This record gives sequence, structure tokens and C-alpha cells, in this order.
Amino acid sequence: MDRVFIENLTIETVIGIFDWEREIKQAVSLDLEMDFDIRKAAVSDAIEDTLDYKAVSKRLIHFVEESQFQLVEALAEKCADIVLEEFPISRLKLKLSKPGAVRGSSAVGVIIERSRPGSRP
Repeated sequence: MDRVFIENLTIETVIGIFDWEREIKQAVSLDLEMDFDIRKAAVSDAIEDTLDYKAVSKRLIHFVEESQFQLVEALAEKCADIVLEEFPISRLKLKLSKPGAVRGSSAVGVIIERSRPGSRP
């Protein structure tokens, strides 16, 4: 299977468990790998035949900017749900990073892999 990817999609949002985190916006970064057969688009050279990564990005930016999750786990899971439900992919790998969350590290976060119900992993 082919993969369409989005790398380092950085979005400001309210995220965190501490009181001070609930009062500010912090950056999170998303990396996505989405299974999608690109052969039809490769032949037609038409946007209608491919996975529109700009549309995926815009949808996630809008959702994440408006969200107020405490845990990166919850935000990552909901982002994966949105992409699987709203776009024609069978599987995705999503990495959600929270830069600067732990002193001494560049980022912390989660990596999840999810499939559309009924599709093979």
C-alpha cells in the first residue's frame, strides 16, 4: 500500500493537566502516514483522484485549535478518528508531539496506529 504523509504540522492549542496549561496555548506537532492507493491519481494527475493532504491538514488544524484536551493520548485518538472517518484511507500512523513538555527533551508524545473497521492492519 502506498502512503501519503504530513510531517510536522504544528498547531497551537490548550493541552495539559496543570492549571497554568489550561490558561495558555501550546504547540503540538502532528506527523501522519496514511495508507492510500495513489495509482489512479498518478495516471490522471487529478486532485479528485488522490488523498488531498491539504484538506486533511486544514481539518486537523481547525479541530486541534478549538480543542482543550488534558492528555496528548486523548487528542491523538480523536485526530485519528477524524481522519479515518472523514477521508478515504484504510489505515494511519499518527505521531503527536508536545515540544518542551519535559526539560532536557525536544518533545514528548505518542505514536498510534489505527485502521478503519473491517480493513486489514
